[in-house]
Amino acid sequence: MAIKSAVKRIGVLTSGGDAPGMNAAIRGVVRTCECLEIECIGIKHGYAGLISGDFFSLNQSMVKGITGRGGTILFTARSKEFITPEGLHKAVDTCKHMGIEGLVVIGGDGTFRGALELSKQGISAVGIPCTIDNDIGCTTYTIGFDTACNTAIDAVDRLNDTMQSHERCSVVEVMGRRAGHLALAVGIATGATIILVPEVKYDFEKDVIERIRTARLAGRNNFAVIVAEGAEPAYDVANKIAEATGIETRLTALGHIQRGGSPHVRDRIVGTSMGYKAVSLLASGQKSRVIAMRGDKFIDIDIVEALNLTKDFDYDMYKAFSALTFLDKQALLQTF
Repeated sequence: MAIKSAVKRIGVLTSGGDAPGMNAAIRGVVRTCECLEIECIGIKHGYAGLISGDFFSLNQSMVKGITGRGGTILFTARSKEFITPEGLHKAVDTCKHMGIEGLVVIGGDGTFRGALELSKQGISAVGIPCTIDNDIGCTTYTIGFDTACNTAIDAVDRLNDTMQSHERCSVVEVMGRRAGHLALAVGIATGATIILVPEVKYDFEKDVIERIRTARLAGRNNFAVIVAEGAEPAYDVANKIAEATGIETRLTALGHIQRGGSPHVRDRIVGTSMGYKAVSLLASGQKSRVIAMRGDKFIDIDIVEALNLTKDFDYDMYKAFSALTFLDKQALLQTF
């Protein structure tokens, strides 16, 4: 006996920056739709595709094997037209014309704002948080973060090998224009000398140059500096270190390689689970919700509430990193 669903046809789209695990979420959506006998429509190129009607039917055979693939089979884009009243009106009309009663939108805060506007126009929408920056306030974890961390860690480990061989300083820029969660995780995991993030103010001479000099006097001959892109231009960081210390300093900007690659296990599991929960909410008649993780539990909250929440930077972890790196007993005790 089929479970009666509140919706008969839903659409799924990915919007904003891509992240490993998006395909797992898409598969979770499609497979759950099949189980509940809901027709699933794939929408290409995010909200731009919603406006233009770039749709196609999705079924389980089309998502077979995509869990382990990076990127998104639906493609992604940012739409300037959608944020205008005219663009929103076109998107709503397209949904109604195609009989789409609910939407699953996969992305970040900007994606959720779009979902909120659609909900105001009577289109039920559920958001799935997906960004490598892990900076969405309503959830402890966003799809893509674990894989991006591991990609960056692998790159830094490789750089450390050659920095050690040549006694150099390596400045590595990772993503994080407004948040340093990725930089902090990568820096701790790779045993970096210094981590620079937008949340923490620093004195360059005291907190960078003097720390490198101190480490050098203690016998260290190679250094890794992890810089979140929103902290300071990594090019400037590298130049100032080389000029002040005389140490040969190389800059590596990891860029978009952090977004790509086969998703790691956590992103596959979380993506699949959130896809399942999103469809379940729409099937039960829910609207204007965002899936979130609190610890290891999956919950859902109102989109307005989700957009009003902010995520705090883990200052205690940052302080502990600094204390352990420079064996500062007093600073370490202050973190207890």
